[in-house]
Amino acid sequence: MKKVFALVLVALMTVAMFAGCGGDKNYAAENTEFVIGVSGPLTGSAAIYGTAVKNAAQLAVDEINAAGGLNGIKFKLVAMDDKNDPSLVSGNYSALLEGGMQLSLGTVTTKPGLEYKNLAADDNVFFLTPSASGDDIPSNANGYQMCFADSNQGQVAAKFVNENFKGQTIGAFYQSDSDYSKGIFDQFKKNLDPSVQLKVTSFTEAGATDFGTQIDTLKSCNFIFMPIYYDPASLFMTQAKDLLSPTAVYFGCDGFDGIDSKQGFDINAIPQRVTMLSHFNSKATEGKAKEFIDKYVAKYNTDTLNQFGASAYDCVYALYGAMQQAIANGKEIPVTISASDMCEILKEQFEGGYTLKNAVTGDEIKWEQTGYVNKTAIQYVIKESN
Repeated sequence: MKKVFALVLVALMTVAMFAGCGGDKNYAAENTEFVIGVSGPLTGSAAIYGTAVKNAAQLAVDEINAAGGLNGIKFKLVAMDDKNDPSLVSGNYSALLEGGMQLSLGTVTTKPGLEYKNLAADDNVFFLTPSASGDDIPSNANGYQMCFADSNQGQVAAKFVNENFKGQTIGAFYQSDSDYSKGIFDQFKKNLDPSVQLKVTSFTEAGATDFGTQIDTLKSCNFIFMPIYYDPASLFMTQAKDLLSPTAVYFGCDGFDGIDSKQGFDINAIPQRVTMLSHFNSKATEGKAKEFIDKYVAKYNTDTLNQFGASAYDCVYALYGAMQQAIANGKEIPVTISASDMCEILKEQFEGGYTLKNAVTGDEIKWEQTGYVNKTAIQYVIKESN
């Protein structure tokens, strides 16, 4: 009798263990809408990025729903605040998954994304991040990026410098304790032509209050590569505006996006030229980008208009388009499909060469087997020299 009781107890404990881990549980079994989840900074210093992603993704969801959804089934966006803090990601992820999430935009920024991708791998959840640009973000088979990976930005920036500054001396200013900034800088330096002389200086988050030493190092440079976010960039520019040549050029990456609308910073008071490498021009006057800008500004104003939002808008349409393609190819996608089963369907489409055409951030967007995006980068001027 004791032996039978022990076996029953072991069996019950085993069932409980698998149930506690989530196992193959379908949290979407009661869904009446397809649920898209995202974790990003909705408060704090990086809130402009998370808010842009939330707003633009919701804009796309509203448009798709107004057009009838997917075979009559509507979509729902759920965005959770991680304050750009990796320690908050696990709780957000669990809440999203247990709330019925089937599709995911991952995270908005890289450090939280490194945590998110491991959780998504364990549960086989597909995610397409608009802006977590770290090279390691899509290293699992079910993670993809709409933004350029850091190494891609570094390589393209180096190509631009090699073509325009061969044999010259340029400056570089990066954040050494930021995966985003250091990742781009490392690839930039690796791909730089040997004839280009590089003056390098850096900072840490704790020291991002006074850049006097760094400005002194770079004050003779007429071109400064700055793979950093716009908060420290705007501070550097403010402190350096009378110390650098007025003909000097700042060249940033996607972290510069939104610098011209940053509260408390008057970019027109900066005499130097401000440029950036991007896949979205927030001042576009024609095409799909202009259409997106008009719709976004009409609904949310200009404060959070940036390429993070543009990417999120394209992410939602990419997921929607991949689902449409899968159905056209004979797949069934019920509204109660599990996140894991949805993942397998989406991977098949993306690995099979799915292309998002006529999008806001590219005319023909494809993905490599690595999860990295394949589209054209552009350099555009945020502000000309005074």
